[in-house]
Amino acid sequence: MGAAHSGVTKERVQRVLGIVGRGENADIVDAVFALLDDTLPSQFARLAKTHRFCDGATTAQVGCHVGILQRGSGKLDREGRDYWIKPLRDLGAVEPITLPRDGVDFVAGHIQAKSPNSAYRLSKEFVKLLRGNEETLAARVRGWAAEDAARARLELQKRMADAAREQFTNEHGALIDAVVETYAPQFLPGFECIYVDSDDGDRVTASERAVLRVAGIELELSDPYPDVMLFERKGRRLWCVEAVTSDGEVDEHKASGVKQLCARFQCELAGLTTAYSTRKDWLRRQSQHQNIALGTFVWAADDPGVHYLMQGPPRK
Repeated sequence: MGAAHSGVTKERVQRVLGIVGRGENADIVDAVFALLDDTLPSQFARLAKTHRFCDGATTAQVGCHVGILQRGSGKLDREGRDYWIKPLRDLGAVEPITLPRDGVDFVAGHIQAKSPNSAYRLSKEFVKLLRGNEETLAARVRGWAAEDAARARLELQKRMADAAREQFTNEHGALIDAVVETYAPQFLPGFECIYVDSDDGDRVTASERAVLRVAGIELELSDPYPDVMLFERKGRRLWCVEAVTSDGEVDEHKASGVKQLCARFQCELAGLTTAYSTRKDWLRRQSQHQNIALGTFVWAADDPGVHYLMQGPPRK
């Protein structure tokens, strides 16, 4: 048996990927094997003493691991990541993460486009498959791959975030992307993105209308249109987020409008969040306006590990 990382050999990686049609691509196999490496310290300098390579690695770090450590030649071309990282993301085998500025651990999602601190790690579910019993391996891998309903929802979320980035200014689009890919997975597990407001042409696209209809929601022109709507189907719970780069916080008026929307469609309002790109933006805006509704949350993309509940005495 060959060398193993995290208790998994490269042969096992190839066998598992082969079941879902990816086993013949050596770059993909070796990228997975790199992200299993629990012997090499993290290549992020400030995490070198506390984390291992398998806890998170950039595309360039994975390329070096494959090309230099595994093959004894030059690193993989990082521009080839679409051929050896993207297929793993599409499968749900790899998830994006980021090491925040001055942070001591990774957070979910890629917070800022082209950031040198954007990284990847294998999903816990995929690692569990790789370590699983040999006798039931094929059946379990096929079952995992067949769970495409969840994967389809994740794909929809990504498409919505990409569409938002195209429709909005770069800053606003990037903030909405951070809400969908970082804030929601971290603080709202079980919620799926059902709507992103492009505010360009039709407020609700045909595909968004279909997703909203499944949730039992039909938006009208007079309804509030939050930047992001997230829905938890089992409990019929709605969470809305406003991404603020110039104005548009969740004030009392917006909160009231969303409450009326929930009452009309018989769903529970789980929460409301105002999102900013930075804490500095939040403090600057609120030093002037102080308009965020009490009982709602505030989140800043540059401090992604925490969101704040607005509390205080009733405002006059």
